[in-house]
Amino acid sequence: MIRRLPPLRSLEAFIRVVRAGSAKAAASELALSPSALSRRLGALEDFVGKPLFERRHQSLKLTADGQALFDEVAPLMDEMTDRIDRLVDTGRLLRLRLGVLPLFGSQRLFPRLAELRKLHPQLHIDIDSSHMAETKLGDTIDAAIILSEGPDPALHAVQLDHNKVYAITSADLAAELGGVPDVAKLSKQTFLIHNDLPHSFEAWKTAMKLDDLKPAAIDHFDSGQLILEAAAQGLGIAIMHDDHFTRAHDGRLARLYNIPVDSPYSYWFVCRPRALETRPVRLFHDWLIKAGL
Repeated sequence: MIRRLPPLRSLEAFIRVVRAGSAKAAASELALSPSALSRRLGALEDFVGKPLFERRHQSLKLTADGQALFDEVAPLMDEMTDRIDRLVDTGRLLRLRLGVLPLFGSQRLFPRLAELRKLHPQLHIDIDSSHMAETKLGDTIDAAIILSEGPDPALHAVQLDHNKVYAITSADLAAELGGVPDVAKLSKQTFLIHNDLPHSFEAWKTAMKLDDLKPAAIDHFDSGQLILEAAAQGLGIAIMHDDHFTRAHDGRLARLYNIPVDSPYSYWFVCRPRALETRPVRLFHDWLIKAGL
């Protein structure tokens, strides 16, 4: 007995609606009228014998059965698309324009990129290390890894970590300041703040019960590598993530007080939802999540 397959166009429409976040956006991407899209979704529901969406006014919300179907089928459809692409476009160069902050690139991404190249030798990446990557999505870059309190909700976003804030300085200065927070000593110091972590210092002061601390100066940096080097040289106390300190492997650095503080910021992978339909973005996205960078 031949097993019936669901209509592929209906599956494509279903997956596109879920990823686009709305039927209107999915219809536009598929160049379908709203009624034609609705017929495709209805055909799939008829095939599985269950409602896949809750229809509320002009919005669609996945039912539990719809979510289960998406979780099972979407990866298989992506794999099928990738396999067909490899057969049809063997040897074709794939280009991803990726925004990456320099410190994440040097500490976390580049040490693992050889793994990605081995898996997908046709995928090549152009790197944009400037800031404000979210504003460039869909224009000069396809996807980005950003440091943020929370990306624009209109973007597809995957949180890559949860961080702790530490005061990081030279080993000599850490020894001089001692193991207990002392507002008198700290008020004579220069603090080094990264432009992408503006609220970290306030979070650290609150956790240390140092709300009244007024340092001698606050110097601002737009480079994680340079702020760590400044701290290592004894030029001040950097308020950075524990991960930045650990991955630096720099014996000149020390964590001041060694008291962890929850950071307001995390690294996120972001792209426009439609960009996930392009093979370079999808390949990198899936590898990044599996690699656990």
